[in-house]
Amino acid sequence: MGVSRSGYYKWRDRGKPAYEDKRTQVLAFVEEIHAKHPSHGYRWVAAYIRINCHVKFSDNYVYKAFRYLGIQSETKHKEHSRPRRVKDKYPNLIYTTWETVDRPRQVVVSDMTAIKTWWLYVEVTFYFDVFTKQILSWKVADRRGDRLQYINGLKAVILELKDNQEPTILHTDQGSVYASIAYNELIEETCIKRSMSRAGKPTDNPVNESLNGWIKEELFTDFRIDDCRDRDSLVEVLSRYVDYYNKQRPCFAIGYDTPDNYYRRFKRGEIPRKDTFSKRVLTEEPKFVRKRKAKKEETIENTVIPDDVSTPENETD
Repeated sequence: MGVSRSGYYKWRDRGKPAYEDKRTQVLAFVEEIHAKHPSHGYRWVAAYIRINCHVKFSDNYVYKAFRYLGIQSETKHKEHSRPRRVKDKYPNLIYTTWETVDRPRQVVVSDMTAIKTWWLYVEVTFYFDVFTKQILSWKVADRRGDRLQYINGLKAVILELKDNQEPTILHTDQGSVYASIAYNELIEETCIKRSMSRAGKPTDNPVNESLNGWIKEELFTDFRIDDCRDRDSLVEVLSRYVDYYNKQRPCFAIGYDTPDNYYRRFKRGEIPRKDTFSKRVLTEEPKFVRKRKAKKEETIENTVIPDDVSTPENETD
């Protein structure tokens, strides 16, 4: 072993190390004091030992003793934790069935996005048509947290839908303005039905989240909105961008057509209407989970057992 004989005997007869005596002592102190004063934590116990037992142990050392003994301070006040009550004001009428939308003005989504530059901070609320990807309306807040941008934007959408005979679903998150009475009173006499994402689920509104990201990317990179030095110039850039977005910008989701032209083509009958939205199946299960299950089931169904593989029933002596 490479150890000298004298070194081995010295190690064998060394006795108990000093730190073991210290550990045994602190464990005994902590256990005894905790039994008498169970309402106190490790810092109080450490101070009690230093004052009354005249032995110096650090708070951290006593904390480790608490952990080793598996004890903690006791209290008659119990923590009450309850699961969150899911009480959504409006049901989610979409979930992951966005690809089933089959006509313009069938589903409209809205969200607020903040645009921050070195000089300015503005909040913009957009209303998008999910089928054509058109920006139906947009409003800039006069101040941070203003609610009029949401309401005025909705009024513009209602005006856009005044001749629409078919129902329109307006899908938003659970923001305070979207859930307010004043906001939803505006749609009582219209063809609009409300739908809301689940709390804490931004993926329930992927169309809006994706478009907001692209819009901000292009505003800063292509339209140089960060060069604006006042609110009026920023609003002017936004106005030019929305006009460009609807009339000139090719959109991948609609076959690299422009939103306005795609809408006109549908109206002319060039784009056939598929009756898919009414057949959608609402489920909270994510799409990737359903695809994974379907692929697994397909693999099992396609598995072929060779005929020459013997089974216990077919085996003969």
